[in-house]
Amino acid sequence: MSKKLYGIYGASGLGKQVMPLAREQLGLTSQTTDYELVFIDDNPPQSEVNGNKVLTWEQFLRESASEKKVAISIANSKIREKISEKISREGVLPWSIQDSNVCVMDDVVVGVGSILSSFVLLASNIRVGNYFQANHYSHVAHDCVIGDYVTFGPGVRCNGNVHIEDHAYIGTGAMIRQGTPDNPIIIGKGAVVGMGAVVLNDVPAGVTVVGNPARPLEK
Repeated sequence: MSKKLYGIYGASGLGKQVMPLAREQLGLTSQTTDYELVFIDDNPPQSEVNGNKVLTWEQFLRESASEKKVAISIANSKIREKISEKISREGVLPWSIQDSNVCVMDDVVVGVGSILSSFVLLASNIRVGNYFQANHYSHVAHDCVIGDYVTFGPGVRCNGNVHIEDHAYIGTGAMIRQGTPDNPIIIGKGAVVGMGAVVLNDVPAGVTVVGNPARPLEK
């Protein structure tokens, strides 16, 4: 039977961080022969990165395998969405990657294609959409709702009763204050919360906020 082929789409910075997590999740060793783990990149920086083969998408599709899965390690959510649609059209399965030290509590539902890096915490009663990315030491507290293609930088603190809509980006070290069940804090679709920002109020769709307290970025 052909081997199973797993791909990390994106061979740059984030992909390099995700690859060791993928290798650990699969339990791969130098003696493993029934799995192969590769990078996929539309513009390969080289033929090999950190000991892993780098293929173009077309090369990946041509490889013979009994099963193909792909995780998308690209922070730009719009590009992530386009790649996910391409994966779906070709019948390749989305792949979620989660470090072994991630903490997931009660009644947590996470969609397909997520990447949960080291020391991420998902507390209880959380709903997360597809292709969510949470970088190292990020925290999502109880009763949060997170949409599709949302990205958390390292060290994000999202407190309870927060709703984050599709394609929002929460920057490194940002903090979102706690809402209430009848009045959650809402981060709108495509909004950007800058590094280290402290969000005390709703952020409208498409708006970038920075600072403490967070205010719209002046153009």
